Amino acid sequence: MTPTWIAAPVLTIVTLAALNDVRHRRIPNHLTIPAVAIAVAARALFGGSEGLFDSLTGMAIAGGVLLPGWLMGWMGAGDVKLVAAVGAWLGMPGAVFAVLGSLIAGGIVSVVIAVRQGALGRTLHSAMSLGLWSLARVGRSAVTPPLTTGIRFPFAVAVLAGSTFALMAAR
Repeated sequence: MTPTWIAAPVLTIVTLAALNDVRHRRIPNHLTIPAVAIAVAARALFGGSEGLFDSLTGMAIAGGVLLPGWLMGWMGAGDVKLVAAVGAWLGMPGAVFAVLGSLIAGGIVSVVIAVRQGALGRTLHSAMSLGLWSLARVGRSAVTPPLTTGIRFPFAVAVLAGSTFALMAAR
């Protein structure tokens, strides 16, 4: 069971981020950066060097999974920092549950949005093209990426769902 001193900040941070992402389509640094710093300090304070290591590992793995998406321009840096903050609070294996839950929720949300916008076929074609492009560019740097549909959504909503899942899975 996740202690309240971990669950309460996680739920607060992801809820605030989701609200801001829905309203303004951004997740502010003044939310994510202190969240990471406080998580690392709290985990070190309450768990010693083991807590510190667990927090840093969770942060690195959760943020690291989303980092390529930011580098490719598929998501914002705020999304990566938010997931890293969640990973810092949850440590391992909670960070893995949170990031995987977020990616699954994000996939579901993207399909719903694509259906609502009448773009499911284009979206699936784009996803397949991007996947093939990713495989084709291994070892090659001059391959041009395919066009995407340009449909965006507030990923922090998916992080809220994934973080909630991770907290429930820990029980």
